[in-house]
Amino acid sequence: MSSVTSIASDAPASGRAQSSNGQAAAADERRLGIAAHQAFWLLRIAFTVAPILFGLDKFFNWSVDWPDYLAGWVNDIVPGSGQDFMYFVGGVEILAGFLVLFAPRIGAFVVAAWLAGIVVNLLTVDPPTYYDIALRDFGLMLGALTLGRLALAVVPARKSGVLPDRPW
Repeated sequence: MSSVTSIASDAPASGRAQSSNGQAAAADERRLGIAAHQAFWLLRIAFTVAPILFGLDKFFNWSVDWPDYLAGWVNDIVPGSGQDFMYFVGGVEILAGFLVLFAPRIGAFVVAAWLAGIVVNLLTVDPPTYYDIALRDFGLMLGALTLGRLALAVVPARKSGVLPDRPW
């Protein structure tokens, strides 16, 4: 007999013990729901603000000269200059941020796909020059996928009244 089975069989079988275990399980489930709801909002805010700010930066190149991060093969297939393409990229990022804000169940997966494209681009720019940034963006992609998964659970739970509109 495994230790898990022996521990379970040692538990008292009275109605009172089962009731308190049910209450404890319900309390644990509630705390887990609140934690998931808070994580959802934290990621939702981050994946709204970051794409909008980085999208705006594509128009002004405040933090970096963005066309330098564009792989040559991408630059060859898009019309116009690298900076022209960065204007398009900035617009998409701004729209993706607003999509996360207003429709997180869709927007999170759009941002994840967009980040996957950025990772592919960075891996092919000048290997291995941007591998560190590609790894960072891969981590961001995983965060966006996590937001999408949470959105698929949290949004319906909020709409049905299981969770409040806000976790605070």
